[in-house]
Amino acid sequence: MAYFDAASAAPLHPVARQALLASLDEGWADPARLYREGRRARMLLDAAREAAAEAVGCRADELVFTPSGTRAVHSGVAGALAGRRRTGSHLIVSAVEHSSVLHAAEVHEAGGGSVAQVAVDRTGAVDPTAYAAALRGDTALACLQSANHEVGTEQPVAEVAEVCRAAGVPLLVDAAQSLGWGKVPGDWSLLAASAHKWGGPSGVGLLVVRKGVRFAPQGPGDERESGRAPGFENLPAIVAAAASLRAVRAEAAAEAARLRELTERIRARVPAVVPDVEVVGDPVRRLPGTVTFSCLYVDGETLLHELDRAGFSVSSGSSCTSSTLMPSHVLKAMGVLSEGNVRVSLPPGTPAEDVERFLEVLPGTVAAVREKLGAPTTAQAAPESGGDLVVDALGRRCPIPVIELAKVIGDVPVGGTVRVLSDDEAARLDIPAWCEMRGQEYVGEEPAEKGTAYLVRRST
Repeated sequence: MAYFDAASAAPLHPVARQALLASLDEGWADPARLYREGRRARMLLDAAREAAAEAVGCRADELVFTPSGTRAVHSGVAGALAGRRRTGSHLIVSAVEHSSVLHAAEVHEAGGGSVAQVAVDRTGAVDPTAYAAALRGDTALACLQSANHEVGTEQPVAEVAEVCRAAGVPLLVDAAQSLGWGKVPGDWSLLAASAHKWGGPSGVGLLVVRKGVRFAPQGPGDERESGRAPGFENLPAIVAAAASLRAVRAEAAAEAARLRELTERIRARVPAVVPDVEVVGDPVRRLPGTVTFSCLYVDGETLLHELDRAGFSVSSGSSCTSSTLMPSHVLKAMGVLSEGNVRVSLPPGTPAEDVERFLEVLPGTVAAVREKLGAPTTAQAAPESGGDLVVDALGRRCPIPVIELAKVIGDVPVGGTVRVLSDDEAARLDIPAWCEMRGQEYVGEEPAEKGTAYLVRRST
C-alpha cells in the first residue's frame, strides 16, 4: 500500500519511535516535582523545549507544548485577541486558513468581534497588499498559514509580517504544514504547529508567543506551560515530537529536492494521461511533496475508494468526500474545480516506483469512474439545434449536474444558453470552473423555484 496522505498525518519517524519508547521508561514522573524522578522528567522536558525552539528559531521560554496543533491555534488566537482587547476586536484571516483558524474566528465573531477575510488568487496565495488594506486602527490580530494544507501553496509570510509589524499588529502563523521543512521566515509574532504533520506522535502541538507580544491566556489558570497549556504534560510524546523535528530537519534539504522532482512528475504527467484535469496550486511556491488536481465528471468519493482498492491512500478536498457535502472552502476561495479532487502528499522516503505505479493506474481508474457515471468523452459532439435548454439536476449531487451540462451544451447554437437547475452547493463552484476549462461563458446564477439556476452560454 502506498501512503500518499502525509499532509493529514505523516508516518511516525523512526527517531520519534525510539525517543517515545525510551522516554516511557525515563519520563513518566511529574516534571514539577523536586525528587529524583521529577528532576529527570524536568530535564527531558527542558531538553525537548530547547530542541523545538532551535528548530522554530525562537527562545525556549517563548515556546509551550499543547495537546494538539488545533489547541495551539485556538489558544494563540484567543490569547492574542484578549491581550490586545484595548486596541480593538478586529481579526484578519485569509480565506484559505485551516478550519481551526476559521473556527476560532467564528467564535470571536459570535462574541461580538469583527473578522475580515482576505481573498486569494487562483493559485491559493494572498497578496500582501490585501492584508495592508484590511488593517484598521482597531485590528488586534492577523493570521496567515505558512503553506496551504490542501493545495500546498506557500504564502508570502515574510512580506505580510512586515506589513503587520509596520502597523503594530501581531501576526499569528499556522506553520503546521511547513515546519518540518524549515523555519518560517519573517518577523512574525505567534506561531502554532502540530507534531503529527512532521512525523512526530499525535497529540502534541506547540505554540510560540514572542517576547513583547501582549498575550492573556484564556480559561482557568494553570501553573504548567506558563499557564498557556493547562494539564499534565504528555512528556514521552513531547520528547518524541522534538526528537523527530530535529531528525526531519536534518534530512529536509535532500528529501525536499527528491520529493519536488516526484511531484513535478505528477503535475506534468497527470494532465497528459488523463483528459479534462485541472492541476491546482502554485506551480513554484509550494510544499515539496504536495500536488493537487481535480478531474471533471468524477465523483470524488468513488475515485478515492477505487484508488484505495488499487493500493493508494490519497485524500481530497472535494465536496463529495465530505460529511457535509459542501465544497472545500479552499478550492471555493481559489475558484477552481472541486469535483474529482485528489491531493497527493508524499511522505519523506516515498519510493519513485510508487509514484510511477500511481501514474500508470490513475488514467484507467478515472476512466472507469467516468464510465459508471455516464460522463461524456472529449470526442463526443452533438448536432446543434435551436433554442435554449434547461437541465433539471435537482436532487443530484455533483458531478452529475456538470455531466448533464456537458452532454447538452452542443445541442444549442453558439450564443444559445443552457440553464442548469441544481440544489447542490458544489455546483456554484464547479459549473463556472467547467466553463473556464471548456471555453464556455458562465453568465451567472439566479434564484429558481427550487434550488438555483446556473446560466451557461455556448461560446465555442
